[in-house]
Amino acid sequence: MKRYRRRFDKGAKYRTILAFAGIVINVLLSYISYHSGLTGIFDSVGTMLVAAVGGSFPGIVVAFVSNILCLTFNSNAIYFGIVNVIIAIYTAWFVREKSFRKISSCAVFVVTAGLLNGGLCSLIQWGALEKGQNGSANVLMDIFGGLADASKPLINTVISIIINIVDKIVSLAVVLICIHFIPKNIQKKIRESGWKQRPLSVEKMKKLDSISGDSRFSLNRRMIFMLLTVTLTLTLLMGWTGVRLYFINAKQEKTEIATAAVEFAADVVDPDKIDDYIRHGRSVEGYNETEDMLYHIRENAAGVKYLYIIQIREDGCYYAFDLDTDDTPANAPGYRSEFEEAFLSQLPKLMAGEKIKPVESNSVSGWVLTVYNPIKDAEGNCKGYACADVSLEYMADYMSTFLIRVFIIMASLIILVLAYALWLTGVYIMYPINDMVETVEKFVSAGNDQEKLDDYVREIRAVDIHTGDEVEKLYNAICDMALNQTEQLRSLRHFSENTAKMQDGLIITMADLVENRDSDTGAHVQKTSAYVRIIAEGLRRKGYYPEKLTDKFMSDVVRSAPLHDIGKINIPDTVLNKPGKLTDEEYAVIKTHTTAGRKIMEKAISTVEGENYLKEARNMAAYHHERWDGKGYPEGLHGEVIPLAARIMAVADVFDALVSPRVYKPAFPLDKALEIIKEGAGTQFDPKCVEVFMDSLPAVKEVLKNYSQFEPEHRS
Repeated sequence: MKRYRRRFDKGAKYRTILAFAGIVINVLLSYISYHSGLTGIFDSVGTMLVAAVGGSFPGIVVAFVSNILCLTFNSNAIYFGIVNVIIAIYTAWFVREKSFRKISSCAVFVVTAGLLNGGLCSLIQWGALEKGQNGSANVLMDIFGGLADASKPLINTVISIIINIVDKIVSLAVVLICIHFIPKNIQKKIRESGWKQRPLSVEKMKKLDSISGDSRFSLNRRMIFMLLTVTLTLTLLMGWTGVRLYFINAKQEKTEIATAAVEFAADVVDPDKIDDYIRHGRSVEGYNETEDMLYHIRENAAGVKYLYIIQIREDGCYYAFDLDTDDTPANAPGYRSEFEEAFLSQLPKLMAGEKIKPVESNSVSGWVLTVYNPIKDAEGNCKGYACADVSLEYMADYMSTFLIRVFIIMASLIILVLAYALWLTGVYIMYPINDMVETVEKFVSAGNDQEKLDDYVREIRAVDIHTGDEVEKLYNAICDMALNQTEQLRSLRHFSENTAKMQDGLIITMADLVENRDSDTGAHVQKTSAYVRIIAEGLRRKGYYPEKLTDKFMSDVVRSAPLHDIGKINIPDTVLNKPGKLTDEEYAVIKTHTTAGRKIMEKAISTVEGENYLKEARNMAAYHHERWDGKGYPEGLHGEVIPLAARIMAVADVFDALVSPRVYKPAFPLDKALEIIKEGAGTQFDPKCVEVFMDSLPAVKEVLKNYSQFEPEHRS
């Protein structure tokens, strides 16, 4: 763990050095290209280098900081930060998914990156800056000087894309050369720096990402949605507030200028001549001189678009002066215009010669703010109004352009914030938690497999999470819990194994108590248990009774087999060890060992925990003398109605009885015994049990060989 952390610290230093070098390369090459008149080329070499080696987040940081620093010599550099940021993201993605190992991959990268860079730059240049900023493209555009203005953006975009493809070819070549000279171990340390756990491969990260993808609302999605909503809202709010304040201030400023202009114009115009100006126009003495002075006033009033002198009458507005209009009858001094709708509410005051507040209107003249100032004679009578129109349209256009520029500038910052947030949640929360989830799921799936449990405990501990927060506490708790649970299961397994051994010992002891009363059943319980195992394994090997032959059933049957004759404990010795042929009454007594065995085992089941374990012992004790054809005892069961454990034991019990000597008969030869067993298939025995028994003769003979020394002397 400490080794990982030391490597991370050193990797972080290398990553910082690499990022600093990338910023220096970007700024230096941008400075050279800017002052050489070739703005827009070789300005992302450092970004591509850092993104290719260190990943997207360091690349985004380098792109953002580089464009901020480039503001010192290029005021438009900030607008292209978003392009550099996108190139960083694309480079990191391409290296992770495609790599630069093949020439074809490099060709795809330079073409797509050139299209992306050139297209975005042209969009920003002509959409936000309203002119091409790529110096290289502008040089070539001079060749097309005769082109119409409408086609220039398209031509500039095509040229910009071509130039950027060439730029990316050179830039990628420089990046690959730099990567070649960076030692592999340093590159590895840079890639693995920043992790708060064991470093993850690309494949591992994709696998862990899929865990989050399966969630309906993953932490990453929540974080992206929250940050995107907040940053966009703040950006729009700040942009709109700034624009709104600008508009209000600019409007106030223009209103003050227009007010000063109309006040000055009111002083210039002779009020006593206004009627003459309207009736006779330029023929009136002093008209031209007054008009020149009005032009001079308008030219010095920044923002005033129209300046005119009118007289308000009942039937409309009569113009004495209207600058920049020709002398056609429709526009000559004295022409009349209807009142605009925006002024109707102000007509009473205008007719009375009073001063009114500025009026906004949107008419054929456009969106304007009109300022009125009365022109009064010496007696204080209003002879007309000096009017100035301030255009508000250009301010509205400026506001929309300003908002676009703010969004473009903020876009790179938004992406930087999102990238940092994703990196932060990734290395501190998402990847550690998903890694824990994956390893814990493996641990849970191991069940009771001690070897797998031990392996998965080691795997959980190898995750090595050291976030220094609640996630690390959770991880340590999981490690401790997994370790403790594994050790507890190990202890339980040892206890269970010891208990099973004790149970097996008790079973063998009980079986021996019965067997010792029988004078000639040497090693009968051991041999029948061995035959039962052989038959059960043969059935499972051939796929017979798959729903029944579980691991537990196999274990229970083999362990319970020694108890199949437990009921003989109730049979009198005189009957059990009688050397001659049994009478019908004595045979009836012998047959009761099956029902007696069932009662003994059922009593054990009702008083001792482990009913599932003893159930097969009960079945074998009660029904191992039942026949497949239904002619057996004690209940005359037939076919698969007979419990499988009893059907298996029936073959094992009869075979051992045939090949072993008894007080009433000698041992049958093996071939004769096998022939009898085969003949009983389908009548006395389950055919499938007989089939697998015959298929396993080598194992059967091995059992006979191992227990031959236990056979008692046959008494003739």
